[in-house]
Amino acid sequence: MAHKHDPNEKVVFIGDSRIRKRDYSNVTPPDYTSYPGKSEAFIPNFLLKEWMVGVVVLVGFLTLVIAHPAPLGYPADPLNSAFIPMPDWYFLFLYQLLKYPYASGDYIVLGILGLSGIPFIALLLAPFLDTGKERRFYRRPIASSLMLVSLVAVSYLTWVSWDHYTHELEANGQTPEHIERAIKAKESVEAGKGRWIPGKEKIPAMVAADDPAFTEVMTQAQCIACHGAELEGGGGPALRGIGDVLSKEELVDIISNGKGDMMPPFKGDLTDEQIDQVATWLAQQKAE
Repeated sequence: MAHKHDPNEKVVFIGDSRIRKRDYSNVTPPDYTSYPGKSEAFIPNFLLKEWMVGVVVLVGFLTLVIAHPAPLGYPADPLNSAFIPMPDWYFLFLYQLLKYPYASGDYIVLGILGLSGIPFIALLLAPFLDTGKERRFYRRPIASSLMLVSLVAVSYLTWVSWDHYTHELEANGQTPEHIERAIKAKESVEAGKGRWIPGKEKIPAMVAADDPAFTEVMTQAQCIACHGAELEGGGGPALRGIGDVLSKEELVDIISNGKGDMMPPFKGDLTDEQIDQVATWLAQQKAE
C-alpha cells in the first residue's frame, strides 16, 4: 500500500484489506458425526426425531389395521375339538416358544416368566447396561450381536409357528373359521337371504327388507337397538318369521301398548298410521 503522496507511485495490495472477513461458523451448524464420542442434545433434537419416527410407524400400523381387519370367527364353542387356537401374528414367536420341552409342561413357569420376560426386562435395562459412547453398530459387537440374534430368532419362530398351523389345517382338511364365515356370508347375500348370522341359521330371511316401514319408521324408533340391525335378535327377540306367530292385530296391540318390561309402548311416539305400517310389514315376515 502506498505511503507517499506521489500519484505516480505503484500501489500494491497484500491481501484485499478492503473486504471484511466474516465469521460463518454460526451459519451452518456442525454435524454431530464430526465429533466421535459426542452426542446431540436429547431435548429437543433427539426426542423430536423419535417422535417423527413414531408418527410414521403409527400411521403405517393404522393403515394395515384398516386394510386388513381382524378375522372374525364363529362364537366360542368349548365343545368344538377341531378348533385350532392361534394368537395374533405378533405373538406367534412366543406361542411357538412355549411349545418346546423346557418352556412348557413342568417348566411352564420358566417358559412364561423366564423366556418370555427376560427379553423385555433386558430391553428396559439396556440404556443402563450399554453406556458406551460409540454409535456405530459395527463397533458395538455385543449389543449388535444380541439384536441380530433376537431378530433372527423371532423371525424363525414366527415362520415355524405359521408353517405348523397351515400343515395342521391341510392334514385335517379344515378351512379357517374366518374364511369359512366370509364364504357363507357372501353366498347368503348372493342368494338374497341377507347377512348370514352364525348360530341363527334357522331364522327365516327378511321379506321386503327395503320397505320404508323398516328402513325409516323402525329405524327412527330405534327398534333395531333391541331386535338387531337385521331383526336377527339381540337384547330382544328376533322378528324374522314373526308373521307366523302373531297376526297383524296382535302386532298393532303390542306396538301400541307394549308387552312386559322389555317392550315399551310406542303409541305416543308413533302415529296410528306408522304403527299400522310397521304391523303390516311385520305380518309379512313369514318363513318360506
